[in-house]
Amino acid sequence: MRTADQYVEKLKSMRPNVYVGGEVIQRDDPRLLPAINVVSQTFNYANDPQYEDLMTAQSHLTGEKINRFCNIHQNTNDLLKKQEMTRFLCGQTGGCIQRCMGIDALNAISVVTKEMDKLLGTTYYDRFTNYLNYFQKNDLVGNCAQTDVKGDRSKRPHEQEDPDLYLRIVEEREDGIVVRGAKAHNTIAPYADEIIVVPTRFMTEKDKDYSVSFAIPADTEGVYLVTRITNPRPRKELKTFEHGSADSLTVFNDVFVPWERVFMNGETQFAGQLAMLFALFHRHSYTGCKPGMTDVIMGASALVSEYNGVEKAPHVRDKLANLITVAELVYGAGIAASVKSKQYSSGTYVPEPVYANVGRYHAGVNVYHEYDVLADLAGGLPATLPQEEEFISSETGEFMHKYIMRNPEITAENQHRCFRMLSDMLCSSHAGVMQVAGIHGGGSPIMEIIAIMGQYDLESKKRIAKNIAGITD
Repeated sequence: MRTADQYVEKLKSMRPNVYVGGEVIQRDDPRLLPAINVVSQTFNYANDPQYEDLMTAQSHLTGEKINRFCNIHQNTNDLLKKQEMTRFLCGQTGGCIQRCMGIDALNAISVVTKEMDKLLGTTYYDRFTNYLNYFQKNDLVGNCAQTDVKGDRSKRPHEQEDPDLYLRIVEEREDGIVVRGAKAHNTIAPYADEIIVVPTRFMTEKDKDYSVSFAIPADTEGVYLVTRITNPRPRKELKTFEHGSADSLTVFNDVFVPWERVFMNGETQFAGQLAMLFALFHRHSYTGCKPGMTDVIMGASALVSEYNGVEKAPHVRDKLANLITVAELVYGAGIAASVKSKQYSSGTYVPEPVYANVGRYHAGVNVYHEYDVLADLAGGLPATLPQEEEFISSETGEFMHKYIMRNPEITAENQHRCFRMLSDMLCSSHAGVMQVAGIHGGGSPIMEIIAIMGQYDLESKKRIAKNIAGITD
């Protein structure tokens, strides 16, 4: 397993193809460091013996100890541990841990490549396991590039006026394929080792060129990572763990992919299955990360209530209880999805889809309600808090510390730290991104509804009603 330092050193060695503000930057650019700090924790905790059981697993390929973010789930306990690990890490870093994207994609590919080989006689699964062995051995960080830019949403891929608005194969060569197009919303891509591509939707026979899956190094020639970075406001003196995130519009400008890294090449009948399985694994990951992020909001809500002296008020306890019920309902749905998981022919365990989608749905529809609770309990100060320099200034610092006081048993500095955190959580550009991402990451609520209604057995419920009513057909 790698260390965080080794991960950062690898990033420094990669070809610069990250574009920010009209310029190309190196991957150790200071603007990316808060996001890199977050991912680094997945290495730090994995190398800490205290967290070995939570953060590591045994490779089903080699039997060696690996980072759990490189693991293909071999039993229900693997799914439960992934969920527990994700919640823990989100609580430690103050937000999305980000690394789950890559391994969620690899778990989905492990299932579908085996199913393709069984039905079509292909050899994708062996190709995939060779790649997986490389991924695990080098303890890599992967991004999943799924969402195409899609162009006219009323048209299928092959119907678009510009055929590149869905990623497609433009050339098939003796040594591999050449692809062109773009994938959107690619969190972690600017500081990932690998880009793992899966289809975005079900495909028809006319969409053969768009039914493609592969993995490439993130700095491959022809890949442009057009990046947006969001970090909490920098601190002068009140230093804390620096966290952040970045995502890219990933452009593939006639990118060559060697055959050993191609996992789907025109098999339209399996494109939708791979798209849905990645979404399922990722929504299951959300049943760990979203409760972890709610833990942060819940803790901040309880802390500011204590600092304001209102923590025992009945309406405050009701609001905190509401946050608890959302977090634990989502987490409980993920536990159920793990326990009710199904093993596929590849040996991979797949979460039960209804429970996973129910958990992700409740996480998404409650995001703004959670921030509403936090804003209500915090009051207006997060929006009007003077800048940190005013608390440092020899002229105004004394006034700032005097007038920020609430509970006399809590120091002015700690009350300042609390409201500085709340201002970042509620009023910064980073806060806005986190709120929208909380709704749409892993699939918008409407996508969970579609998945639930497509797989839920309503006919059995109608039979219950008919039996109670005495109806016989």
